[in-house]
Order: sequence, then C-alpha cells, then structure tokens
Amino acid sequence: MDLLILHTYLFVLGAILGSFYNVVGLRVPQGESIVAPRSHCPKCKHNLTWMELIPILSFILQRGRCRNCQSIISPIYPFFELLTACLFTISPLLVGWSKELPIALAFVSLLVIITISDLKTMLIPDKILIFFLFLFIGLRIYHPLTPWWDSLLGAVVGFSILLLLAIVSKGGMGGGDIKLFAVIGLILGLYGVIITLFFASLIGAIAGSIGLIRKKATRKTPIPFGPFIAIGATFSYFFHSAVLEWYMNLF
Repeated sequence: MDLLILHTYLFVLGAILGSFYNVVGLRVPQGESIVAPRSHCPKCKHNLTWMELIPILSFILQRGRCRNCQSIISPIYPFFELLTACLFTISPLLVGWSKELPIALAFVSLLVIITISDLKTMLIPDKILIFFLFLFIGLRIYHPLTPWWDSLLGAVVGFSILLLLAIVSKGGMGGGDIKLFAVIGLILGLYGVIITLFFASLIGAIAGSIGLIRKKATRKTPIPFGPFIAIGATFSYFFHSAVLEWYMNLF
C-alpha cells in the first residue's frame, strides 16, 4: 500500500511538472518569461482558470477544445504531461528507491523539456542546459558514478563526438545538440553516452527514411534531432548496463 501511494504521488507530481515543462519548453526558446503572462488560449487569449489547468484531465473533460472559443487544443500538452507522469512512475522500478532516483527524475525532466523545445522551435536553449548542468554536477557529487571520473570522461567524449560530427557534416548538427551530449555524458558516463548516440542515430535514420518514403521530407529538410537524442538517452540511462552485458556476451 505504501508503495502504491508513493507511485501515485510520483504520477501526480510528474503530470503537474509535465504541464510546467510544456511552458518552459515553449517559452524559454522565445525569450519569454515562464511566470508571466498567465497561461492562456493562443487563439482567443482567454486566461485559463485552475479548472482548465488540471494536467491531462482538463484536456479530456473539455474534449480537447478551449472552453471560451472552442478552438482545438494541441494534444502535445496532455501527451507530455502523461509522458512525464509515466516516466516518473516507472523510474523507481528501474533504479530503485535509492540515491539515483532524484537523478533519474531530473534527467527525465531535462529530456522532456528539450524535446518540447526542439519540436516547436528547433532550438535547445543554453539557459536550460546550463541550469541542468549545474544541477547534475551537484547530483553526481552527491551520488557519483563508479569510477567518479566516468562522468567527466562521458561529458568530454559526448561533446567531442558531436562537435566532430558537426564539423564533418558542415553544420548538420546543431550547437544545442553538441552541448546537450556533454550534459548527457555527465550523467551517463562514457559507455552510456556512446549507446545514446547509437540509438539516437538509429531512430533518427529510421524516422528520416520514413519521411522520405512518405514524401513528407527531403534530404535537405531540417529535422530536430533533440527528440531522438531524448529517446536514445532515456533508453541508455535505464538499460545501458543490460545492453553492454548483451553485447559482451556476443563475443
């Protein structure tokens, strides 16, 4: 029963923070305040009441429409609220109720925010990365990797590989992606950041190929890489030990 209460708490907390992360991911790249103005309908500018701001539920009860003007509300809002809630809920199942759990929740938070930001604006703001960089430095001091210098090595290698790819591709990789990999390396270490790059590239290649086949994109169409990095980093964070064990058993 106690565990059920704790998981329910994490789900509710994740949904609430997911709603906030929507605001951060949409406003910060535009240089806007995350405090003011109040949340409002982008069509009629109606300020939302507390009943219209209940994560996930408000969207369902309002049938995906603004109560004032009946314009369609983007499903991106409840999607990321639910996604954050689910990731928060499963985190202790994967890392345990341990010192690693705050790191898992913070890492999930970063990846949700940059995904929203990159999808909407094709930007991963420095303000967000700097905030989480200092947060992760403190968290890794509190609960370091083994060996402790694996975080530093992961950050350096993650940054260097993406920088090299950006140079080789002549700007095909954004500056935000490069700095994001340095932050990811700090949390995951060397092997984790390499596995992240592998899965991010694989997923990105598959998505790009589907876009070409369906003629939704061309080879010159810019595609935000942040969401693919986020998926790869999430998988790597929770499962990279299992992936490494599987890989080593092949030989």
